[in-house]
Amino acid sequence: MLSDRVQRIGFSSTLRIAAKAAQMVKEGADVIDFSIGEPDFPTPSNIKDAAKRAIDANLTKYPPNDGVLELRQAICRKFKAECDATYTPDQVLVSTGAKQSLYNAALALINKGEEVLIPAPYWVSYPQIVNLAYGNPVIVPTREENGFRVTTEDLLRHISSRTKAIIICNPSNPSGSAYPAAELQKIVDLCMAEGIFIISDEIYEKLVYDDFHYVSLASLGDKVRENSLVINGFSKSYSMTGWRLGYAVGPKEVIEGMSKIQSHSTSGANSIAQWAAVEALNGPQGEITMMRDEFERRRNYVLTRLAQIPHCTCYKPEGAFYVYPNFSWYYHKSHDGVEIRNSAGLAYYLLMHAHVAVVPGDSFGTDEFTRISYATSIENIEKGMNRIEAALAGLGG
Repeated sequence: MLSDRVQRIGFSSTLRIAAKAAQMVKEGADVIDFSIGEPDFPTPSNIKDAAKRAIDANLTKYPPNDGVLELRQAICRKFKAECDATYTPDQVLVSTGAKQSLYNAALALINKGEEVLIPAPYWVSYPQIVNLAYGNPVIVPTREENGFRVTTEDLLRHISSRTKAIIICNPSNPSGSAYPAAELQKIVDLCMAEGIFIISDEIYEKLVYDDFHYVSLASLGDKVRENSLVINGFSKSYSMTGWRLGYAVGPKEVIEGMSKIQSHSTSGANSIAQWAAVEALNGPQGEITMMRDEFERRRNYVLTRLAQIPHCTCYKPEGAFYVYPNFSWYYHKSHDGVEIRNSAGLAYYLLMHAHVAVVPGDSFGTDEFTRISYATSIENIEKGMNRIEAALAGLGG
């Protein structure tokens, strides 16, 4: 009964784990949720107030399919100020979350059988989105020792005559790693030489630590901008996950194609959320600094705790709000006669016996690892890390 398209994909494992954790909480369990990628801070008050003003002003009708002009203009100003990149409003498409922006891009760009390079670890939806477009995701392994960043050598081993595009997440979900300018430039140079279109997911761009110098793909020149899309949104930097608002900037031809697709699916993003986003971009940015500083404090605490766990390694991430420890030493250990075989088994063990929800690395294409989100209070982080340490010690650590 179901279409081939549906049978090519699975459910989001992160949402499934979060739902199981929520169910356990509803049943009375004290679960620490390290699984969901959602800031625990409220949306800044000035943004909420802008939404209320939009409601009072009756800005509640269908918005333009591409997004309200004032928001697209604000996005263009952001790229000019931060990247010295000139975009015009007809090169911007506002969508219902960055995920829809990615889906629009895949349908607009990818023909059946064309290949899309996806460095692993990858965000869970990238391969599925490519599958939905009847493209072929080509997974490019990376290494923990160089921060899970893909290299030109890695890419050259996987480029073929069918390669159409690459998806880069910078900073990365799940690893938190980010690309220094020189490394990013090498990848871009290779893609330009090979005629590979670049899709850069920059949703975590504001959440970088230790004075890391973040570089957007949009800052790398006109030629790059003509052959790339930047995907971004408001969920992470402005703590607006439930507002469901993202955007893409790129070549006019591609944006027009994406807009056609959107016109027959959602017909544009929520009007009230868009007016709130205008304020997010134009208004004070101090809340971002506050959230970033707190995330950095939490990251440092989690890394300190992980360093105390025997046989665990963890790359120190430059951004996002995840750490990605390697717990694979604990595979093939047993609890109550049940062997833990992989990251999924370890995640289940931690959820059921330690009441801590994490995401197994096999969801991101790297089974040796486990994603821990520190987008929760330091009190929850301390409690959760205590439980993880005790649970792993019970496996022979």
